[in-house]
Amino acid sequence: MGSQRMFGIIRPCRHRLSAGLHADWLAHLCGLCLALRDEHGHLARMVTNYDGLIISALVEAQSPRAEGRRDAGPCPLRAMKGTSVAKGGGAQLAAAVSLVLASAKISDHVEDRDGAFARRSVSLAAKRVATRWADQGSRTGSRIGFDTAVLTEAVDRQGEIERAVRLGDSAVLATEPAELATSAAFAYTATLAGRPENAAPLAEAGRLFGRAAHLLDAVEDLAEDEAAGAWNPLTATGTGLAEARRLCDDAVLGVELALREVKFDQPKLVHALLVHELRQAVRRSFGHGLIGHGHGHGPQQPPPGWIGPGPRPQQHPHQPQRPHQQYPQGGYQPPPPPQGAPGSGGPPQEPPKKRKHGGPPVDGQGGCCWTPKFRVPARPRGFFLGCAVATYMCCSCQFCCRDPFPGAWSGKPHEAWCNNCDGCDGCDCCSCCDCS
Repeated sequence: MGSQRMFGIIRPCRHRLSAGLHADWLAHLCGLCLALRDEHGHLARMVTNYDGLIISALVEAQSPRAEGRRDAGPCPLRAMKGTSVAKGGGAQLAAAVSLVLASAKISDHVEDRDGAFARRSVSLAAKRVATRWADQGSRTGSRIGFDTAVLTEAVDRQGEIERAVRLGDSAVLATEPAELATSAAFAYTATLAGRPENAAPLAEAGRLFGRAAHLLDAVEDLAEDEAAGAWNPLTATGTGLAEARRLCDDAVLGVELALREVKFDQPKLVHALLVHELRQAVRRSFGHGLIGHGHGHGPQQPPPGWIGPGPRPQQHPHQPQRPHQQYPQGGYQPPPPPQGAPGSGGPPQEPPKKRKHGGPPVDGQGGCCWTPKFRVPARPRGFFLGCAVATYMCCSCQFCCRDPFPGAWSGKPHEAWCNNCDGCDGCDCCSCCDCS
């Protein structure tokens, strides 16, 4: 089963959400975190994720706002400020779904003996955590009338489906368990909100959201899975990136059309997340260097040891410009090595200056206060240490403001999430500030 990223595929930033919508989004994120803490302890807060809060947002969007908020005290993640956060059935449903799916993710890593999970001591501890989270999710679901068995049964079918998929099959066959799980969770938000007429279109929206999430995860993991010999739906079915993009675009359109059939009291945040941000997730996954290998369907990663663009060396006025090396299908084009870097042949350089727009310097080439530092070759981390590093990086805004930032688990360079923030370009369905 493809691993679902801890923070999810829906990653909004202040550049694309208005101040009010960003505050609402944060209220659901904090509400999910506090629901996990209050009912299951601090360890359970590790499963807080951006996609899970959509469940809470859907419940509130179908209900009067006054019924779904409570005051919360200061928190380090909010600069020690109090705020109003989501509460009630929506936050509990989001917590139950997050716990059960995180349990399935850990169990999958243990079964596949991925990385540190191949060690007996780690696998035994991980099994206990997975069992505990599955039980906690089931208890929380029971309190609000949601049977989490539909989630576990869908996840359990993943292995059977992976063994049955053959080269030439549609990649959609492998996304069925994710579709069933998200469809059930989305549909139950209508029950919690007292809007049973919304259940059918929300089930359809959830099904297609699950498909898009699974495919985007497969695209982002493709190079790593191929290098490790791990199962990936795109490799197993021979699906190229062009076809994967078509499937994702169709799913995003389907989500938008299904949401038009839902009766919302507060539609703006849900529309921003499940239409605009879902489109942005597709662009992000296919847009920055994820172009074909020589065999035509894998993402082209930067060359080994690359840790950021760095400063370009000054060019002699009479020296002809060297063309960039051509990569298949317009793939990644590395910049010339800076003077003083290995292979540049130039004298050592001063640490890079800050960028013209005032952002932090590119680290890895010289001084920078960002932590953790890049390592060449990249240094992977285990699941639990990666969770701790990811939490720290999230608190210090590195995912948005550090470009590139090292992956919390892989240690590899990634493009900052706020790069190429394009608001709602290409969206002709509404105005961002008045999503109705």
